[in-house]
Amino acid sequence: MEKVRVKLSNSSYDVIIGAGLLAQTGSRLKELGFSGKAVIVSDPRVKKLYGNALRQSLTDSGFEALFLQVPQGEEQKSLETAGKLYNELTKFHAERNTPILALGGGVIGDLTGFVGATYMRGVPLIQIPTTLLSQGDSSIGGKTAVNHGKLKNMVGAFYHPRLTISDVSTLKTLSPRELSDGLSEIIKHGVILDAEFFLYLEKNLAKIRALDEAVLEKVVARSAAIKAGMVEKDELDLGLRNILNFGHTVGHAIESVSGLKIWHGEAVAIGMLAEADISNRLGMLSTKELERMEKVIAGAGLPTRIPSLPVKDMLQAMQHDKKIVGGKIKFVLPKKIGEMFITDEVKPTIVEDVLRDRSE
Repeated sequence: MEKVRVKLSNSSYDVIIGAGLLAQTGSRLKELGFSGKAVIVSDPRVKKLYGNALRQSLTDSGFEALFLQVPQGEEQKSLETAGKLYNELTKFHAERNTPILALGGGVIGDLTGFVGATYMRGVPLIQIPTTLLSQGDSSIGGKTAVNHGKLKNMVGAFYHPRLTISDVSTLKTLSPRELSDGLSEIIKHGVILDAEFFLYLEKNLAKIRALDEAVLEKVVARSAAIKAGMVEKDELDLGLRNILNFGHTVGHAIESVSGLKIWHGEAVAIGMLAEADISNRLGMLSTKELERMEKVIAGAGLPTRIPSLPVKDMLQAMQHDKKIVGGKIKFVLPKKIGEMFITDEVKPTIVEDVLRDRSE
């Protein structure tokens, strides 16, 4: 088992990573001083796979557990769904010290985190991520949100959990595409801050994709530690966390223009290579380093080329990037693997050329 401590200005919490941890949930909540009632939020697929095991762990430790099921899909990240959960919490007489457990991937983590942050002005939140993307990235950082209309993550709060339990055994029920999708953000962490971790990924891709639990434990723990280190320096995402947006300027545009047919991790993978290509054309990143990145991303089962999407639509979508200041996009680009730089001096013609050249 691995443990990552997230140290915040007013509080701290542990992220524990290992195999078979779901069964320990009840006892770990008791160690944190919780007793009485507990609420689990999940979707039908994850509930079927892991709901009984989690509920049993809670009841064995003396908790009265309520299971709330939310349909699958990004559209469930809404104020309407949050309202339904508030109603159920009220009927259950959940109190301010009643822990609410998010069992699932990013949608469940975001939604449950938002409800936890806002019900009674905040109840204890426990994150139990079950996807590689959420274990290695999205469950850490305290960002909780729901969508509003067509605007993604428009209503939200910064609200950190009291504990995060990442049971790598749950990754065995992911499809190959889901596993690859989660690897994207983990590869990104190696590129932006840790060349040794990137080398480890290069050497162990086959074991990761074969779901070797010992390797998965190390990979999730290191990725979580990198993310936690950035969060500690910039809890409220005021600027220092910008480095985490590598691949997302182009990636978000691809995701948006594709109508979300391209998954987030897949879009970020393509975006990382496009933005690394921009750095290469600026004379910063070497061709050798670009080729290393492309080989790892392809080896992870991720796409490396932009699918047939209109370049003009992607360029237009990039104009909504949150890093735009004074009409200029701030690109987060690799100088080399493990070292980044930020610039707003990328000519639009270079961006357009890269998008065209990297399209299928």
